[in-house]
Amino acid sequence: MRLRVEFTTEPFDLDEAPAHALAAREVMEAAELDAVDVGPFGNTAEGGADAVLTAVDALLRRTLEAGATRISLQVNVIGAGE
Repeated sequence: MRLRVEFTTEPFDLDEAPAHALAAREVMEAAELDAVDVGPFGNTAEGGADAVLTAVDALLRRTLEAGATRISLQVNVIGAGE
């Protein structure tokens, strides 16, 4: 099964990327995912179910530790294959 996760972390800071946003980027870029798109207002990643779920766990833990006060995420099944 393949999954796509879409997420945002808050609070926002338009002048400088906050520590929680940098942590989110590090987690997603280090994960074994097929596609990662990290931007200022929305982030997406795709991959096999195990890889995405492992990355989401790390994302939640690391961004909260780094000061996130809210994390919004959505996970969608996008296909079978792994």
